[in-house]
Formats: sequence, structure tokens, C-alpha cells
Amino acid sequence: QVQLVESGGGLVQPGGSLRLSCAASNPTFGNYAMAWFRRAPGKEREFVSGIDQRGSRTRHTDSVKGRFNISRDNNKNTLYLQMASLEPDDTAVYYCAASNYLNTLVHTYQFWGQGTQVTVSE
Repeated sequence: QVQLVESGGGLVQPGGSLRLSCAASNPTFGNYAMAWFRRAPGKEREFVSGIDQRGSRTRHTDSVKGRFNISRDNNKNTLYLQMASLEPDDTAVYYCAASNYLNTLVHTYQFWGQGTQVTVSE
């Protein structure tokens, strides 16, 4: 069992930046591929970015490529999402999640955080 707690969300103007963090409760964090998902109002939860167990491979959805960067520190049991050039369409609740392998499918992620709100607005 891995408990995940996100932080770092907030209100930011278009073009701004935020860094989200996801702290895991125990060192088994390093055994899991990790990902960020988001759910915008009225929309389904969608994959944003993912990273494998060692941090050597990443994936991003097309809409965030070149703007978002995912990373992890297994010594600190923490996952990060650095977001830049934020747009109003990035407004959503962002969730971190853990899976046995890196992929984009919601149902394959066993553990989820409670989410953190990101709002991009003037």
C-alpha cells in the first residue's frame, strides 16, 4: 500500500509556472512507475505525464509536450511535475498515481492521491 499526497497547486496567470509535488508514504515508491493525471470540469480524467521506476523514461500527452516536465527523487519518495507556459485549458484537479508499469491507462494505476487544484486564469 502506498499513500500519495499532492501539493503545489494554486491559481496562476496564463503563461505562468507551477511545480507540483507528490509525496509517497514509504520507500516502495521506487518500485512503481508514476504518473500525473488531471480532470477538468465536465471532462474525464486524462493522462498528463508519466515516468518509469528509475526515472529513465518519460511520456507526455501531446498538449503538454515542451511545457511540462516530470521527474522523481526516489531517495525522497517524491514525484514532481514542473509546469510552464500554463494555459487556461490546463485548469484541472491534478492527481498523482502509481502503477507497476509506465502507461497511460487510468485503470492500471493502483494508488492515487487526493488531488490538487490548478487554476490558470487572469
